[in-house]
Amino acid sequence: MSYLSLSTWSLHRNLGPLNWTTWNDEQKSHVVQVEPQPELTNLLELPSILASKGFKAIEICHFNFPSTDPDYLQKLKNACTEANISFNTLLLDYGDITSDDEVRRNADINLIKKWIEIASKTGAKHIRIIAGDASPNNEAALERSSDILNNLIEFAKGLEVRIITENFHSLTSTAENCIRLVKNCNEELGLIADFGNFKGETKYEEIENILPFSQSVHAKPEMDSEGVPDEDEFRKCLDRLAATNYNGPINIIYDGPGDMWEGIERVKKIVESYL
Repeated sequence: MSYLSLSTWSLHRNLGPLNWTTWNDEQKSHVVQVEPQPELTNLLELPSILASKGFKAIEICHFNFPSTDPDYLQKLKNACTEANISFNTLLLDYGDITSDDEVRRNADINLIKKWIEIASKTGAKHIRIIAGDASPNNEAALERSSDILNNLIEFAKGLEVRIITENFHSLTSTAENCIRLVKNCNEELGLIADFGNFKGETKYEEIENILPFSQSVHAKPEMDSEGVPDEDEFRKCLDRLAATNYNGPINIIYDGPGDMWEGIERVKKIVESYL
């Protein structure tokens, strides 16, 4: 049976400063840019709050980690365990493993390995890796991504973490490429189906195509300027999910204005009718 999960992106204005990873091309190194945000909720308190609201799992974006010190990672793992909240996926929101810049590509791979180790220490089941920023028509980039993902899968196995990717960024902006990557990795690569990332007339067809290969779903509705979901549009996505045998986490994604908890509840109310 499917169950409720929350992505910390849905609280990105509530959890304190955002630590964005970027690439400095002049220095040929990674740089962390801090975006100020108020800490209305402490990340270590979030699992128990989610449990009280009926959630069973959490996804945590890498930029929400205030620290990666071993003591903090253990505290985060303990917080999830004590609240009976599954840490399903660490969402790594940086990295281009299809880059033509070999220095950057290798640096990104090393950074990804660091975050796989962090995922392992915090008890995360999966880590979401971006498959690449190359054009979806770039066959060489698709092969490069496949090869690197296979290597990362082997690295992560020893740490009991599964690599998962998503229809997110350019290379995986088509269902065909998402499925090819999964098959190129002998279906050891997991997949997140994000309702909001496919665009245009083929959106629902593409969602349908990737759902059978997906272990996680981002329930991201289209919204108006007030943060109210387009319920008819959202239900078109959820109806397609209901038509499959999917029984994994349905991650609530709220990306609108105003109070983020109120926005989460509006999305959650619609999703709950499918559980």
